Amino acid sequence: MAAGMGSRFGGLKQVTPVDAEGHPIIAFSLYDARRAGFRRVVFIIKRAIERDFRESVGSKAEQYFDVQYVFQETDCLPAGFNVPPERVKPWGTGHAVACCRGAVDAPFAVINADDFYGADAFRQIYGFLSAERRAGEWAMVGYALRNTLTENGTVARGICETENGFLKSVTERTKIAKRGGDAEAALPDGSVLALDGGSTVSMNFWGFTPEVPNLLWEGLPAFLRQALESAPLTSEYFLPSFVSSAIDGGEATVRVLTSADSWFGVTYREDMDSVSSSVRALKDAGAYPQRLW
Repeated sequence: MAAGMGSRFGGLKQVTPVDAEGHPIIAFSLYDARRAGFRRVVFIIKRAIERDFRESVGSKAEQYFDVQYVFQETDCLPAGFNVPPERVKPWGTGHAVACCRGAVDAPFAVINADDFYGADAFRQIYGFLSAERRAGEWAMVGYALRNTLTENGTVARGICETENGFLKSVTERTKIAKRGGDAEAALPDGSVLALDGGSTVSMNFWGFTPEVPNLLWEGLPAFLRQALESAPLTSEYFLPSFVSSAIDGGEATVRVLTSADSWFGVTYREDMDSVSSSVRALKDAGAYPQRLW
């Protein structure tokens, strides 16, 4: 998923280099995906960044993958719905995957373009998806909340409740701030919710069966009817909310895979120094070659 606007970052973080060799974070995900066994990739982007994205990422990826593009535009909506004139913000991660209907015909993984997940996470999710899976048998890679925060502002995270290795529920929390080894989230009513730093969170690394894009599309009308009335310019259709509803309805199970690798990502431009340092350390340790492609 690479159609986000990067409003907090202040630019196209999807293609911003994080090392001296000019690789954006997504290059490391593609490298890890390839060596885990993945051979097809669908990039979800906006048409406004197509040229830059193809030049800096797509053209390189085409050497190693069967590449396809899907465009997540605000007017990509079911019949009968119109975009509010002032709406600029994309409709969210659930909408992004819904736009892939027709482009996905096999079990697939979903990732954010601006997150580093680590090679172990890709090996685990590929192993899960490679086994025979029935519809509704899904997985996610979980990380400890304290390892996904930034010193430079607030973030949004899917806070997970798990039991016996399976996801029970996931609640999307926004405006999460680091507080020592723990965190707190600002709630819409102005109150603050304390969060355990050891809580498992979703970083939008999901393993799904092929029916999911269609299910997400079918769920859009209900979301839009509420969103267009309550917050037409800012409401988002979140993947965690869709997953949680499917679990509650007995339509899906989600195995939680725990990665041994560290996560890091770019939310704010100020995060770039720490991300670049982490990349250098991984290269120095031999985890990645100096040039990925």
